[in-house]
Amino acid sequence: MKTELSSGSRSPRRAPRPRAARTALAATALAAAAALLAGCGASADTTSGSAATSGHAQFTPAAQQAGSQITVWADSTRLPSVQAYQKAHPDVKMKIVTYDGGADGSTYLQTKVQLFDRTGSGWPDVVFGSPTDVTWASAPTKPGAIPFAAPLDQKLVPAATLDGFAKGSLAPCRFNGHTYCLRNDIAQVVLWYNKTLMDQWGYPVPTTWAQYQALGEKVAKEHPGYLVGSVGDTNSQESYFWSSQCPAFQETSPGTLRVALQDPNCTRMASLLDSLISAKAVSTQGFFSQGFAKDSGDKVLMAYGPSWYGQYLFKTAFKTPAKQMAAAAPLTWPGETTAATGNVGGGVWMVSAHSKNLAASTDLATWLTTSDANQAAAPTYPAYVPAAKAWLANPANRDYFAADVSGPFQQAADEVWTGWSNTKFSDATAWSSVVLPALTAGKTLTSTLPAWQSAISNEAKADGYQVTDK
Repeated sequence: MKTELSSGSRSPRRAPRPRAARTALAATALAAAAALLAGCGASADTTSGSAATSGHAQFTPAAQQAGSQITVWADSTRLPSVQAYQKAHPDVKMKIVTYDGGADGSTYLQTKVQLFDRTGSGWPDVVFGSPTDVTWASAPTKPGAIPFAAPLDQKLVPAATLDGFAKGSLAPCRFNGHTYCLRNDIAQVVLWYNKTLMDQWGYPVPTTWAQYQALGEKVAKEHPGYLVGSVGDTNSQESYFWSSQCPAFQETSPGTLRVALQDPNCTRMASLLDSLISAKAVSTQGFFSQGFAKDSGDKVLMAYGPSWYGQYLFKTAFKTPAKQMAAAAPLTWPGETTAATGNVGGGVWMVSAHSKNLAASTDLATWLTTSDANQAAAPTYPAYVPAAKAWLANPANRDYFAADVSGPFQQAADEVWTGWSNTKFSDATAWSSVVLPALTAGKTLTSTLPAWQSAISNEAKADGYQVTDK
């Protein structure tokens, strides 16, 4: 059920929580994870650039009605931001509707847009969604229809604004040479570590994957029970295999997906993790699984995971005392001078191509993603670089940590690998249904790679992709 609001109405019922948050952690941690993962999805730019290179003709807006009401669909986490815009812009007529925001791989928005395309009316003007939503919203839902999402680079959002987003963060928005959304937030992966324990035990912070593996094996021997990571959550592959530049979801051309899990970039990570799992330094039980916070939350020495881990995993779920946790930059492999890292979350804002008030709609989407007034107090790291600086300057986002996280966060934001592509299907399904049960049964990641590849390939083919393993 969707809740319609006008300015000043009561807060709506909370939208359904996404996959990683449906665990028995503290209720506050659950709500936080919902906020962070509601827009979770992969990102890759298969057709970079702002000029039309193929496919779509020049965008022709609907007949405009200046000052007309705009309808905004947002999830419950983003609702306060939309309401803040309404308060700051009282002359803008707005109808606010809450919905699931694409959480749990929901197809609610797509189904409703298909209905609106058939009836010829009803489209919302601005929507919050997941990167996966952009894969269908940037293409017609039926022959003769226009794509739901407006190409924002066609005289709607200035190029200077689009250029202000973190490197690669708009990749999920780009199709056929155009930009169909603005990225709200990113969840760049960094190395989290308990500085208090690392200092106490005399351990240096790893800068390479080899050092991470060696330290993990050392920790297992010298401090049994302590962990340097987990592969048991439904998004763990985004932290580890994405960071290894593993071509598990690599769209090499429109409609062609490379799924090559025997690639050295995949096998090196599987082998490293198998070693640490065998040593009991990396858990196959998820950080967000039943009972982990209570039983093992205080035994996590390091964790390779998203920027939101600090506040929402360690502070809220694990209740790690303040001034203990710190973040380090992404790790490198041999021969690399610049690291590549993954991304675990982040949503997008789209403006409807059917909007009769594109000026107000575009202004709202731009304000939500780029405004310091909104983003400095946002729950997660903004994709827009100037707003991210304001976010980092907010004491609420930095005072908990043992050291300044600004450097690692900013570096990692520009190092998210764009070869893990934004696909029509979730990258979590095959990992959850094939890999996690195999790990629970005692199998190695290396031995499970073929089954994982088959599951991804089958899912891709069902969604119309041509699949290659070369």
